[in-house]
Amino acid sequence: MLLGIVSVLAAAALMAVDQLLKAWATAVLMPVGSMPLIPHVVELYYLLNDGMSFSMLSGRRTLLVAVTGCMLVVLAVVLFARKMTALERLSWILVLGGGLGNLIDRVKTGVVVDYLNLLFIRFPVFNFADICITVGVVLLILSILLDFLRDRKHGTDSSGQS
Repeated sequence: MLLGIVSVLAAAALMAVDQLLKAWATAVLMPVGSMPLIPHVVELYYLLNDGMSFSMLSGRRTLLVAVTGCMLVVLAVVLFARKMTALERLSWILVLGGGLGNLIDRVKTGVVVDYLNLLFIRFPVFNFADICITVGVVLLILSILLDFLRDRKHGTDSSGQS
């Protein structure tokens, strides 16, 4: 129970950081459009996105809010109810925090504030919440792989049977 509370509070802290960064981007970047962060590598670029990753489901606000909201509620419950490794817990905390940050934008304004633009590669503009979600998913894949390798080493399958 305590671990679940701490996990949700950590996700809320990530969400708060995301919202502060988006408020800063709106106040500072919206008037100028863009500014270099690391010349020729990364720029701060103000962009409003009404879709999800790569602008998928653009214009489908109600669907995005409903599906994301349901998934995040389930994820919060899982953080309370399920025993998991520290790496898996961290991955879900990151996904929850980032998901909440982008969900707040969609509910408040219908669009997500993006502000990080990679100049050395053709890639969509993104934000801190997107980073949290992406790192969380990568860590989750790593956690699953490590569990699989551990189970194989001990001669058990995923259900714990030999």
